[in-house]
Amino acid sequence: MRGFLGVEASLSGRCWVGPEVEIQRQAEAIVQTSHVPLSLAQVLARLGVDPHEVGEYLSPKLRDLMPNPRSLRDMEAAASRVIAAAKAREKIAVFADYDVDGGTSAALLLDWFAQQGHSATLYVPDRIDEGYGPNVPAMQQLAESHDLIICVDCGTLSFEPIAAAKDTDVVVLDHHLGGETVPDCVAVVNPNRQDEDGELGHLCAAAVVFLMLVEAGRQLREAGVAGPDLMGMLDLVALGTVADVAPLRGVNRAFVQQGLKIMSRRARPGLVALSDVARLDTAPQAYHLGYVLGPRINAGGRIGQADLGARLLACANPVEAEAMAERLDQLNKERREIEENVRAAALAQAEERGFDAPLVWAAGEGWHPGVVGIVASRLKELTNRPAVVIGFEDGAGKGSGRSVNGVDLGASIQKLAANGLIEKGGGHRMAAGLSLTRDQLEPAMERLGELLAQQGAGQGGAADLRLDGVLMPGAAQVALIEQMQQAGPFGAGASGPRFAFADMRIAFCKPVGTSHLKVTFGDEMGNRLDGICFGAMDGPIGPAIVGHSGKRFHLAGRLEVNEWGGRRNPQLQIEDAAPSDP
Repeated sequence: MRGFLGVEASLSGRCWVGPEVEIQRQAEAIVQTSHVPLSLAQVLARLGVDPHEVGEYLSPKLRDLMPNPRSLRDMEAAASRVIAAAKAREKIAVFADYDVDGGTSAALLLDWFAQQGHSATLYVPDRIDEGYGPNVPAMQQLAESHDLIICVDCGTLSFEPIAAAKDTDVVVLDHHLGGETVPDCVAVVNPNRQDEDGELGHLCAAAVVFLMLVEAGRQLREAGVAGPDLMGMLDLVALGTVADVAPLRGVNRAFVQQGLKIMSRRARPGLVALSDVARLDTAPQAYHLGYVLGPRINAGGRIGQADLGARLLACANPVEAEAMAERLDQLNKERREIEENVRAAALAQAEERGFDAPLVWAAGEGWHPGVVGIVASRLKELTNRPAVVIGFEDGAGKGSGRSVNGVDLGASIQKLAANGLIEKGGGHRMAAGLSLTRDQLEPAMERLGELLAQQGAGQGGAADLRLDGVLMPGAAQVALIEQMQQAGPFGAGASGPRFAFADMRIAFCKPVGTSHLKVTFGDEMGNRLDGICFGAMDGPIGPAIVGHSGKRFHLAGRLEVNEWGGRRNPQLQIEDAAPSDP
Protein backbone atom coordinates (compact mmCIF):
# COMPACT_ATOMS: atom_id res chain seq x y z
CA MET A 1 0.00 0.00 0.00
CA ARG A 2 1.43 3.35 -1.01
CA GLY A 3 1.92 5.98 1.66
CA PHE A 4 -0.28 9.04 1.99
CA LEU A 5 0.56 11.47 -0.87
CA GLY A 6 2.82 8.68 -2.08
CA VAL A 7 5.26 9.19 0.80
CA GLU A 8 6.54 5.77 1.79
CA ALA A 9 9.89 7.07 3.06
CA SER A 10 10.08 10.77 3.92
CA LEU A 11 13.28 12.73 4.45
CA SER A 12 13.31 11.36 8.00
CA GLY A 13 12.56 7.83 6.78
CA ARG A 14 8.91 7.68 7.83
CA CYS A 15 5.91 6.35 5.97
CA TRP A 16 2.99 8.77 5.94
CA VAL A 17 -0.36 7.24 6.85
CA GLY A 18 -3.59 9.07 6.04
CA PRO A 19 -7.12 8.61 7.41
CA GLU A 20 -8.83 5.29 6.77
CA VAL A 21 -11.91 5.11 4.55
CA GLU A 22 -14.21 4.70 7.56
CA ILE A 23 -12.78 7.84 9.15
CA GLN A 24 -13.28 9.81 5.93
CA ARG A 25 -16.91 8.71 5.75
CA GLN A 26 -17.44 9.63 9.38
CA ALA A 27 -15.89 13.06 8.73
CA GLU A 28 -18.27 13.66 5.83
CA ALA A 29 -21.21 12.73 8.06
CA ILE A 30 -19.99 15.18 10.72
CA VAL A 31 -19.77 17.99 8.13
CA GLN A 32 -23.31 17.29 6.94
CA THR A 33 -24.73 17.07 10.45
CA SER A 34 -22.79 19.76 12.29
CA HIS A 35 -21.58 22.07 9.47
CA VAL A 36 -18.05 22.29 10.87
CA PRO A 37 -15.01 22.65 8.54
CA LEU A 38 -13.88 19.40 6.95
CA SER A 39 -10.46 19.61 8.63
CA LEU A 40 -12.07 19.77 12.07
CA ALA A 41 -14.48 17.00 11.10
CA GLN A 42 -11.53 14.81 10.12
CA VAL A 43 -10.01 15.28 13.59
CA LEU A 44 -13.32 14.59 15.34
CA ALA A 45 -13.90 11.47 13.25
CA ARG A 46 -10.46 10.14 14.12
CA LEU A 47 -11.26 10.74 17.80
CA GLY A 48 -14.42 8.66 17.43
CA VAL A 49 -16.95 11.47 17.93
CA ASP A 50 -20.50 10.65 16.88
CA PRO A 51 -21.90 13.09 14.25
CA HIS A 52 -24.84 13.84 16.55
CA GLU A 53 -22.67 14.55 19.59
CA VAL A 54 -20.26 17.11 18.13
CA GLY A 55 -21.68 20.04 20.10
CA GLU A 56 -21.38 18.25 23.42
CA TYR A 57 -17.87 17.09 22.58
CA LEU A 58 -16.60 20.55 21.64
CA SER A 59 -18.08 22.04 24.84
CA PRO A 60 -17.78 19.30 27.48
CA LYS A 61 -19.48 19.99 30.81
CA LEU A 62 -17.95 18.40 33.85
CA ARG A 63 -21.33 17.88 35.49
CA ASP A 64 -22.48 15.79 32.53
CA LEU A 65 -19.35 13.60 32.51
CA MET A 66 -18.69 13.39 36.25
CA PRO A 67 -19.01 9.80 37.49
CA ASN A 68 -20.73 8.97 40.75
CA PRO A 69 -17.88 8.58 43.27
CA ARG A 70 -19.90 5.93 45.09
CA SER A 71 -19.63 3.67 42.06
CA LEU A 72 -16.12 2.84 43.35
CA ARG A 73 -15.73 0.33 46.15
CA ASP A 74 -14.82 1.64 49.61
CA MET A 75 -15.42 5.24 48.53
CA GLU A 76 -17.98 6.10 51.22
CA ALA A 77 -15.81 4.55 53.93
CA ALA A 78 -12.73 6.45 52.74
CA ALA A 79 -14.51 9.81 52.67
CA SER A 80 -16.14 9.23 56.05
CA ARG A 81 -12.81 8.40 57.68
CA VAL A 82 -11.09 11.44 56.17
CA ILE A 83 -13.92 13.73 57.31
CA ALA A 84 -13.79 12.28 60.82
CA ALA A 85 -10.04 12.82 60.99
CA ALA A 86 -10.36 16.45 59.92
CA LYS A 87 -13.25 17.12 62.30
CA ALA A 88 -11.47 15.61 65.29
CA ARG A 89 -8.17 17.31 64.41
CA GLU A 90 -6.44 13.94 64.34
CA LYS A 91 -2.84 13.58 63.32
CA ILE A 92 -2.87 12.70 59.61
CA ALA A 93 -0.06 11.59 57.31
CA VAL A 94 -0.20 11.61 53.51
CA PHE A 95 2.11 8.99 51.99
CA ALA A 96 2.60 9.88 48.31
CA ASP A 97 4.45 8.54 45.30
CA TYR A 98 7.38 10.68 44.12
CA ASP A 99 6.05 11.45 40.62
CA VAL A 100 3.71 14.23 39.44
CA ASP A 101 0.56 12.15 39.95
CA GLY A 102 1.62 11.43 43.51
CA GLY A 103 2.56 15.06 44.09
CA THR A 104 -0.72 16.43 42.78
CA SER A 105 -2.66 13.80 44.74
CA ALA A 106 -0.90 14.78 47.94
CA ALA A 107 -1.33 18.50 47.26
CA LEU A 108 -5.07 18.00 46.76
CA LEU A 109 -5.38 16.52 50.24
CA LEU A 110 -3.06 19.06 51.87
CA ASP A 111 -5.05 21.87 50.22
CA TRP A 112 -8.38 20.35 51.36
CA PHE A 113 -7.20 20.07 54.96
CA ALA A 114 -5.67 23.56 54.88
CA GLN A 115 -8.97 25.09 53.78
CA GLN A 116 -10.43 23.71 57.01
CA GLY A 117 -7.61 25.08 59.15
CA HIS A 118 -5.98 21.67 59.57
CA SER A 119 -2.64 20.31 58.44
CA ALA A 120 -1.20 16.92 57.57
CA THR A 121 2.28 15.40 57.49
CA LEU A 122 3.64 14.79 53.98
CA TYR A 123 5.82 11.74 53.43
CA VAL A 124 7.36 10.92 50.06
CA PRO A 125 9.79 7.98 49.91
CA ASP A 126 13.23 8.39 48.42
CA ARG A 127 13.33 6.78 44.99
CA ILE A 128 16.77 5.22 45.47
CA ASP A 129 16.87 4.38 49.18
CA GLU A 130 13.23 3.32 49.64
CA GLY A 131 11.82 2.68 46.20
CA TYR A 132 8.21 2.92 45.11
CA GLY A 133 5.30 2.78 47.53
CA PRO A 134 4.91 2.20 51.27
CA ASN A 135 7.68 0.33 53.06
CA VAL A 136 7.63 -1.28 56.50
CA PRO A 137 10.02 1.10 58.34
CA ALA A 138 8.30 4.23 57.03
CA MET A 139 4.80 2.97 57.82
CA GLN A 140 5.86 1.90 61.32
CA GLN A 141 7.40 5.29 61.96
CA LEU A 142 4.32 7.18 60.72
CA ALA A 143 1.99 4.91 62.69
CA GLU A 144 3.75 5.79 65.94
CA SER A 145 2.69 9.44 65.73
CA HIS A 146 -0.39 9.52 63.47
CA ASP A 147 -4.01 8.41 63.73
CA LEU A 148 -4.60 8.11 59.98
CA ILE A 149 -2.29 7.42 57.03
CA ILE A 150 -3.60 8.17 53.54
CA CYS A 151 -1.61 6.47 50.77
CA VAL A 152 -2.00 8.20 47.40
CA ASP A 153 -0.88 6.87 44.01
CA CYS A 154 0.43 3.78 45.79
CA GLY A 155 -0.54 1.16 48.35
CA THR A 156 -2.79 -1.26 46.47
CA LEU A 157 -0.21 -4.06 46.63
CA SER A 158 1.46 -2.97 49.89
CA PHE A 159 0.14 -5.73 52.14
CA GLU A 160 3.07 -6.04 54.54
CA PRO A 161 3.81 -2.29 54.94
CA ILE A 162 0.14 -1.51 55.62
CA ALA A 163 -0.07 -4.37 58.12
CA ALA A 164 2.97 -2.87 59.85
CA ALA A 165 1.03 0.33 60.61
CA LYS A 166 -0.42 -1.20 63.77
CA ASP A 167 -3.17 0.66 65.65
CA THR A 168 -3.33 3.30 62.90
CA ASP A 169 -6.03 3.50 60.25
CA VAL A 170 -4.93 3.43 56.60
CA VAL A 171 -6.84 4.64 53.53
CA VAL A 172 -5.51 3.88 50.03
CA LEU A 173 -6.40 6.13 47.06
CA ASP A 174 -4.71 4.63 44.04
CA HIS A 175 -5.08 3.62 40.38
CA HIS A 176 -2.37 1.03 39.83
CA LEU A 177 -3.38 -2.47 38.86
CA GLY A 178 -4.51 -4.51 41.86
CA GLY A 179 -4.12 -8.15 42.72
CA GLU A 180 -6.71 -10.76 43.65
CA THR A 181 -7.05 -9.27 47.14
CA VAL A 182 -6.48 -5.87 48.74
CA PRO A 183 -4.66 -4.92 51.95
CA ASP A 184 -6.59 -5.07 55.23
CA CYS A 185 -7.32 -1.42 55.98
CA VAL A 186 -10.17 1.07 56.23
CA ALA A 187 -10.53 1.51 52.47
CA VAL A 188 -8.81 0.80 49.17
CA VAL A 189 -10.33 3.06 46.54
CA ASN A 190 -8.94 2.08 43.16
CA PRO A 191 -10.78 1.83 39.81
CA ASN A 192 -8.24 -0.84 38.80
CA ARG A 193 -9.01 -3.24 41.63
CA GLN A 194 -9.73 -6.71 40.32
CA ASP A 195 -13.31 -6.50 41.64
CA GLU A 196 -14.08 -3.23 39.83
CA ASP A 197 -15.72 -3.15 36.40
CA GLY A 198 -12.94 -1.05 34.84
CA GLU A 199 -15.27 1.76 33.72
CA LEU A 200 -13.09 4.32 35.50
CA GLY A 201 -9.79 2.49 34.98
CA HIS A 202 -8.45 5.40 32.92
CA LEU A 203 -8.37 7.77 35.90
CA CYS A 204 -5.06 8.84 37.38
CA ALA A 205 -4.56 8.88 41.15
CA ALA A 206 -5.20 12.63 41.39
CA ALA A 207 -8.61 12.09 39.79
CA VAL A 208 -9.35 9.30 42.28
CA VAL A 209 -8.43 11.62 45.15
CA PHE A 210 -10.64 14.33 43.64
CA LEU A 211 -13.59 11.92 43.46
CA MET A 212 -13.04 11.07 47.13
CA LEU A 213 -13.15 14.78 47.96
CA VAL A 214 -16.37 15.12 45.94
CA GLU A 215 -17.86 12.29 48.02
CA ALA A 216 -16.58 13.98 51.18
CA GLY A 217 -18.26 17.20 50.05
CA ARG A 218 -21.52 15.31 49.55
CA GLN A 219 -21.33 13.81 53.04
CA LEU A 220 -20.55 17.21 54.56
CA ARG A 221 -23.53 18.80 52.80
CA GLU A 222 -25.78 16.02 54.05
CA ALA A 223 -24.58 16.91 57.56
CA GLY A 224 -25.33 20.59 56.94
CA VAL A 225 -21.68 21.61 56.69
CA ALA A 226 -20.09 23.61 53.86
CA GLY A 227 -16.97 21.91 52.53
CA PRO A 228 -13.87 23.37 50.85
CA ASP A 229 -13.94 24.68 47.28
CA LEU A 230 -13.26 21.77 44.94
CA MET A 231 -13.52 23.43 41.52
CA GLY A 232 -10.45 25.49 42.30
CA MET A 233 -8.49 22.25 42.72
CA LEU A 234 -8.99 21.07 39.16
CA ASP A 235 -5.67 22.61 38.13
CA LEU A 236 -3.97 19.88 40.15
CA VAL A 237 -6.20 17.17 38.70
CA ALA A 238 -5.41 18.36 35.17
CA LEU A 239 -1.68 18.36 35.87
CA GLY A 240 -1.75 14.86 37.32
CA THR A 241 -3.87 13.54 34.47
CA VAL A 242 -1.62 14.83 31.69
CA ALA A 243 1.69 14.11 33.42
CA ASP A 244 0.66 10.51 34.17
CA VAL A 245 -0.27 9.99 30.50
CA ALA A 246 -3.89 9.15 31.33
CA PRO A 247 -6.03 8.97 28.17
CA LEU A 248 -7.79 12.27 27.49
CA ARG A 249 -11.29 10.92 27.01
CA GLY A 250 -14.53 11.16 28.96
CA VAL A 251 -14.23 12.86 32.31
CA ASN A 252 -10.42 13.05 31.98
CA ARG A 253 -10.85 15.41 29.05
CA ALA A 254 -13.27 17.56 31.04
CA PHE A 255 -10.91 17.56 34.05
CA VAL A 256 -8.05 18.83 31.90
CA GLN A 257 -10.09 21.37 29.97
CA GLN A 258 -11.54 22.88 33.15
CA GLY A 259 -8.24 22.57 35.00
CA LEU A 260 -6.43 24.58 32.34
CA LYS A 261 -8.95 27.38 32.80
CA ILE A 262 -8.34 27.35 36.54
CA MET A 263 -4.58 27.35 36.02
CA SER A 264 -4.76 30.35 33.70
CA ARG A 265 -6.14 32.40 36.62
CA ARG A 266 -2.73 32.05 38.33
CA ALA A 267 -4.23 31.58 41.80
CA ARG A 268 -1.98 28.74 43.05
CA PRO A 269 1.38 30.17 44.19
CA GLY A 270 3.32 26.98 43.48
CA LEU A 271 2.16 26.73 39.88
CA VAL A 272 2.61 30.46 39.33
CA ALA A 273 6.22 30.27 40.54
CA LEU A 274 6.91 27.19 38.46
CA SER A 275 5.35 28.74 35.34
CA ASP A 276 7.44 31.87 35.82
CA VAL A 277 10.73 30.03 36.30
CA ALA A 278 9.92 27.98 33.18
CA ARG A 279 9.19 31.24 31.29
CA LEU A 280 5.69 30.11 30.42
CA ASP A 281 4.18 33.41 29.28
CA THR A 282 1.06 32.13 27.47
CA ALA A 283 -2.14 30.47 28.62
CA PRO A 284 -1.18 26.90 29.59
CA GLN A 285 -2.08 24.03 27.28
CA ALA A 286 -1.93 20.30 27.89
CA TYR A 287 1.50 20.28 26.22
CA HIS A 288 2.89 22.60 28.89
CA LEU A 289 1.61 20.35 31.69
CA GLY A 290 3.33 17.31 30.23
CA TYR A 291 6.54 18.81 28.89
CA VAL A 292 7.19 22.06 30.78
CA LEU A 293 5.73 21.89 34.28
CA GLY A 294 5.61 18.13 34.79
CA PRO A 295 9.34 17.44 34.28
CA ARG A 296 10.28 20.16 36.76
CA ILE A 297 7.95 18.80 39.44
CA ASN A 298 9.32 15.33 38.78
CA ALA A 299 12.93 16.48 39.09
CA GLY A 300 12.84 16.46 42.89
CA GLY A 301 11.75 12.85 43.01
CA ARG A 302 14.20 11.81 40.31
CA ILE A 303 17.51 13.22 41.49
CA GLY A 304 16.84 15.52 44.44
CA GLN A 305 14.51 15.95 47.41
CA ALA A 306 11.59 13.56 46.90
CA ASP A 307 8.86 15.68 48.49
CA LEU A 308 9.85 19.00 46.89
CA GLY A 309 7.30 18.83 44.05
CA ALA A 310 4.35 18.06 46.32
CA ARG A 311 5.42 20.75 48.79
CA LEU A 312 5.60 23.31 45.99
CA LEU A 313 2.12 22.44 44.71
CA ALA A 314 0.66 22.75 48.21
CA CYS A 315 2.59 25.91 49.10
CA ALA A 316 0.52 29.02 49.89
CA ASN A 317 3.45 31.42 50.39
CA PRO A 318 4.61 33.02 47.09
CA VAL A 319 8.13 33.70 48.41
CA GLU A 320 8.64 30.11 49.57
CA ALA A 321 7.09 28.86 46.32
CA GLU A 322 9.54 30.91 44.26
CA ALA A 323 12.52 29.43 46.11
CA MET A 324 11.25 25.88 45.65
CA ALA A 325 10.47 26.45 41.98
CA GLU A 326 13.98 27.74 41.34
CA ARG A 327 15.45 24.70 43.08
CA LEU A 328 13.30 22.35 40.98
CA ASP A 329 14.29 24.17 37.82
CA GLN A 330 17.97 23.68 38.69
CA LEU A 331 17.39 20.00 39.49
CA ASN A 332 15.64 19.63 36.14
CA LYS A 333 18.70 20.98 34.34
CA GLU A 334 20.89 18.49 36.17
CA ARG A 335 18.39 15.74 35.36
CA ARG A 336 18.62 16.54 31.64
CA GLU A 337 22.40 16.11 31.68
CA ILE A 338 22.15 12.74 33.43
CA GLU A 339 19.33 11.70 31.12
CA GLU A 340 21.29 12.51 27.97
CA ASN A 341 24.17 10.27 29.00
CA VAL A 342 21.85 7.36 29.77
CA ARG A 343 19.77 7.99 26.63
CA ALA A 344 22.80 7.79 24.35
CA ALA A 345 23.99 4.52 25.91
CA ALA A 346 20.49 2.99 25.94
CA LEU A 347 19.82 3.97 22.34
CA ALA A 348 23.07 2.44 21.13
CA GLN A 349 22.30 -0.78 23.00
CA ALA A 350 18.71 -0.94 21.75
CA GLU A 351 19.80 -0.24 18.17
CA GLU A 352 22.25 -3.11 18.32
CA ARG A 353 19.48 -5.37 19.60
CA GLY A 354 17.10 -4.11 16.88
CA PHE A 355 13.84 -2.17 16.78
CA ASP A 356 11.71 -4.87 15.13
CA ALA A 357 10.80 -6.87 18.25
CA PRO A 358 7.57 -6.27 20.24
CA LEU A 359 9.68 -4.87 23.12
CA VAL A 360 12.59 -2.42 22.99
CA TRP A 361 14.81 -2.58 26.08
CA ALA A 362 18.20 -1.62 27.44
CA ALA A 363 20.04 -2.08 30.73
CA GLY A 364 23.26 -0.69 32.10
CA GLU A 365 25.42 -0.46 35.19
CA GLY A 366 25.15 2.78 37.11
CA TRP A 367 22.27 4.20 35.10
CA HIS A 368 20.45 6.57 37.43
CA PRO A 369 17.04 5.13 38.42
CA GLY A 370 15.60 8.62 38.35
CA VAL A 371 15.91 8.95 34.57
CA VAL A 372 15.29 5.42 33.26
CA GLY A 373 11.56 6.16 32.86
CA ILE A 374 12.21 9.23 30.74
CA VAL A 375 14.68 7.32 28.56
CA ALA A 376 12.13 4.51 28.16
CA SER A 377 9.64 7.13 26.98
CA ARG A 378 12.15 8.40 24.41
CA LEU A 379 12.71 4.87 23.07
CA LYS A 380 8.97 4.27 22.90
CA GLU A 381 8.43 7.46 20.90
CA LEU A 382 11.27 6.60 18.54
CA THR A 383 10.18 3.02 17.84
CA ASN A 384 6.41 3.01 18.41
CA ARG A 385 6.93 0.00 20.68
CA PRO A 386 6.77 -0.58 24.44
CA ALA A 387 10.17 0.17 25.98
CA VAL A 388 11.87 -0.76 29.24
CA VAL A 389 15.12 0.74 30.57
CA ILE A 390 16.87 -0.68 33.63
CA GLY A 391 19.71 0.64 35.76
CA PHE A 392 21.83 -1.74 37.83
CA GLU A 393 23.72 -1.01 41.03
CA ASP A 394 25.61 -3.80 42.83
CA GLY A 395 23.64 -6.46 40.96
CA ALA A 396 20.21 -5.00 41.77
CA GLY A 397 18.24 -3.56 38.88
CA LYS A 398 15.51 -0.94 38.98
CA GLY A 399 13.70 -0.27 35.75
CA SER A 400 10.83 1.64 34.26
CA GLY A 401 8.74 1.04 31.17
CA ARG A 402 6.44 3.01 28.88
CA SER A 403 3.82 1.55 26.57
CA VAL A 404 1.90 2.41 23.43
CA ASN A 405 -1.86 2.65 22.99
CA GLY A 406 -3.61 -0.69 23.15
CA VAL A 407 -0.85 -2.54 25.02
CA ASP A 408 -1.19 -3.01 28.81
CA LEU A 409 2.38 -2.94 30.10
CA GLY A 410 1.48 -2.87 33.80
CA ALA A 411 -0.49 -6.11 33.65
CA SER A 412 2.31 -7.88 31.76
CA ILE A 413 4.97 -6.80 34.25
CA GLN A 414 2.72 -7.84 37.11
CA LYS A 415 2.55 -11.31 35.53
CA LEU A 416 6.34 -11.46 35.54
CA ALA A 417 6.34 -10.72 39.26
CA ALA A 418 3.59 -13.26 39.96
CA ASN A 419 5.58 -15.94 38.12
CA GLY A 420 8.80 -15.15 39.96
CA LEU A 421 10.62 -13.90 36.86
CA ILE A 422 11.38 -10.56 38.55
CA GLU A 423 11.64 -9.45 42.18
CA LYS A 424 8.61 -7.16 42.00
CA GLY A 425 6.79 -4.96 39.54
CA GLY A 426 3.53 -3.36 38.51
CA GLY A 427 1.93 -0.18 37.32
CA HIS A 428 -0.80 0.70 34.86
CA ARG A 429 -1.42 0.35 31.15
CA MET A 430 0.96 3.02 29.91
CA ALA A 431 3.72 2.99 32.53
CA ALA A 432 5.20 0.50 34.97
CA GLY A 433 8.18 -0.17 37.19
CA LEU A 434 10.12 -3.30 38.09
CA SER A 435 12.98 -4.61 40.19
CA LEU A 436 15.09 -7.62 39.22
CA THR A 437 18.50 -9.24 39.43
CA ARG A 438 21.14 -9.61 36.74
CA ASP A 439 20.33 -13.30 36.36
CA GLN A 440 16.64 -12.50 35.83
CA LEU A 441 17.25 -9.85 33.16
CA GLU A 442 17.42 -11.81 29.89
CA PRO A 443 14.66 -14.38 30.71
CA ALA A 444 12.35 -11.65 32.03
CA MET A 445 12.76 -9.43 28.98
CA GLU A 446 12.23 -12.37 26.65
CA ARG A 447 9.02 -13.36 28.42
CA LEU A 448 7.82 -9.75 28.60
CA GLY A 449 8.28 -9.44 24.83
CA GLU A 450 6.13 -12.55 24.36
CA LEU A 451 3.37 -11.19 26.60
CA LEU A 452 3.37 -7.84 24.78
CA ALA A 453 3.36 -9.54 21.37
CA GLN A 454 0.16 -11.31 22.38
CA GLN A 455 -1.42 -7.86 22.75
CA GLY A 456 -0.26 -6.74 19.30
CA ALA A 457 2.90 -4.86 20.26
CA GLY A 458 5.34 -4.43 17.39
CA GLN A 459 2.77 -4.71 14.60
CA GLY A 460 2.72 -1.02 13.72
CA GLY A 461 5.50 0.54 11.70
CA ALA A 462 8.17 2.12 13.84
CA ALA A 463 8.29 5.17 11.61
CA ASP A 464 4.66 5.76 10.67
CA LEU A 465 3.54 9.40 10.66
CA ARG A 466 -0.24 9.57 10.94
CA LEU A 467 -2.01 12.48 9.27
CA ASP A 468 -5.58 13.75 9.48
CA GLY A 469 -5.64 14.99 5.89
CA VAL A 470 -4.42 17.71 3.53
CA LEU A 471 -4.74 21.47 3.92
CA MET A 472 -3.85 24.42 1.72
CA PRO A 473 -2.00 27.48 3.07
CA GLY A 474 -5.00 29.74 2.46
CA ALA A 475 -7.18 27.61 4.74
CA ALA A 476 -4.73 27.66 7.64
CA GLN A 477 -6.18 30.66 9.47
CA VAL A 478 -6.12 31.52 13.16
CA ALA A 479 -9.88 30.99 13.37
CA LEU A 480 -9.57 27.43 12.04
CA ILE A 481 -6.73 26.61 14.43
CA GLU A 482 -8.81 27.87 17.36
CA GLN A 483 -11.76 25.77 16.18
CA MET A 484 -9.58 22.68 16.09
CA GLN A 485 -8.27 23.45 19.57
CA GLN A 486 -11.85 23.04 20.79
CA ALA A 487 -11.51 19.33 19.98
CA GLY A 488 -8.77 19.19 22.61
CA PRO A 489 -7.09 19.06 24.98
CA PHE A 490 -4.82 16.67 23.15
CA GLY A 491 -2.50 14.10 24.63
CA ALA A 492 -2.47 10.40 25.45
CA GLY A 493 -5.21 8.56 23.58
CA ALA A 494 -6.18 11.74 21.75
CA SER A 495 -3.26 12.98 19.68
CA GLY A 496 -3.44 16.49 18.27
CA PRO A 497 -4.32 17.38 14.66
CA ARG A 498 -1.57 16.81 12.12
CA PHE A 499 -1.96 17.81 8.47
CA ALA A 500 0.03 17.68 5.27
CA PHE A 501 0.57 20.57 2.86
CA ALA A 502 1.09 19.08 -0.57
CA ASP A 503 3.45 20.23 -3.34
CA MET A 504 4.61 23.43 -1.64
CA ARG A 505 7.09 25.95 -3.02
CA ILE A 506 9.76 27.14 -0.58
CA ALA A 507 9.59 30.95 -0.64
CA PHE A 508 12.02 31.58 2.21
CA CYS A 509 14.13 29.52 4.59
CA LYS A 510 16.70 30.45 7.20
CA PRO A 511 18.48 28.48 9.93
CA VAL A 512 17.86 29.99 13.38
CA GLY A 513 19.40 29.25 16.74
CA THR A 514 21.67 26.24 16.89
CA SER A 515 19.66 23.80 14.78
CA HIS A 516 16.22 25.11 13.91
CA LEU A 517 14.82 26.28 10.57
CA LYS A 518 12.32 29.00 9.74
CA VAL A 519 10.41 28.50 6.50
CA THR A 520 7.83 30.31 4.43
CA PHE A 521 6.07 28.18 1.84
CA GLY A 522 3.16 28.64 -0.52
CA ASP A 523 0.97 27.33 -3.33
CA GLU A 524 0.34 28.30 -6.95
CA MET A 525 -2.36 30.80 -5.92
CA GLY A 526 0.07 32.95 -3.99
CA ASN A 527 -1.09 31.89 -0.51
CA ARG A 528 1.75 31.59 1.97
CA LEU A 529 2.26 30.15 5.42
CA ASP A 530 5.13 30.41 7.89
CA GLY A 531 6.67 27.31 9.43
CA ILE A 532 9.23 26.33 12.02
CA CYS A 533 11.09 23.03 12.13
CA PHE A 534 12.89 22.42 15.42
CA GLY A 535 16.16 20.52 15.18
CA ALA A 536 15.92 20.52 11.38
CA MET A 537 19.60 21.24 10.80
CA ASP A 538 20.64 18.26 12.94
CA GLY A 539 18.95 15.87 10.52
CA PRO A 540 18.16 15.51 6.82
CA ILE A 541 15.16 17.87 6.69
CA GLY A 542 17.01 21.16 7.19
CA PRO A 543 19.77 20.68 4.61
CA ALA A 544 17.28 19.39 2.02
CA ILE A 545 15.02 22.43 2.35
CA VAL A 546 17.87 24.95 2.55
CA GLY A 547 19.34 23.49 -0.63
CA HIS A 548 15.97 23.10 -2.36
CA SER A 549 17.03 24.74 -5.68
CA GLY A 550 13.40 25.26 -6.62
CA LYS A 551 12.25 21.76 -5.71
CA ARG A 552 8.83 21.42 -4.12
CA PHE A 553 8.01 19.55 -0.94
CA HIS A 554 5.17 17.89 0.89
CA LEU A 555 5.31 19.31 4.43
CA ALA A 556 3.62 17.74 7.45
CA GLY A 557 3.09 18.98 10.97
CA ARG A 558 0.85 20.67 13.51
CA LEU A 559 -0.76 24.07 13.10
CA GLU A 560 -0.36 26.57 15.91
CA VAL A 561 -0.96 30.24 16.59
CA ASN A 562 2.31 32.19 16.81
CA GLU A 563 1.97 35.19 19.13
CA TRP A 564 4.67 37.79 18.67
CA GLY A 565 4.68 41.56 19.13
CA GLY A 566 0.95 41.64 19.85
CA ARG A 567 0.12 39.82 16.61
CA ARG A 568 -1.33 36.36 16.21
CA ASN A 569 -0.48 34.48 13.03
CA PRO A 570 -0.90 30.88 11.87
CA GLN A 571 2.24 28.78 11.77
CA LEU A 572 3.04 25.18 10.91
CA GLN A 573 5.32 23.33 13.29
CA ILE A 574 6.96 21.12 10.68
CA GLU A 575 7.56 17.54 11.81
CA ASP A 576 8.47 15.95 8.49
CA ALA A 577 8.99 16.65 4.81
CA ALA A 578 9.31 14.79 1.55
CA PRO A 579 10.14 15.88 -2.02
CA SER A 580 6.85 16.11 -3.90
CA ASP A 581 8.54 14.90 -7.10
CA PRO A 582 11.19 12.41 -5.96
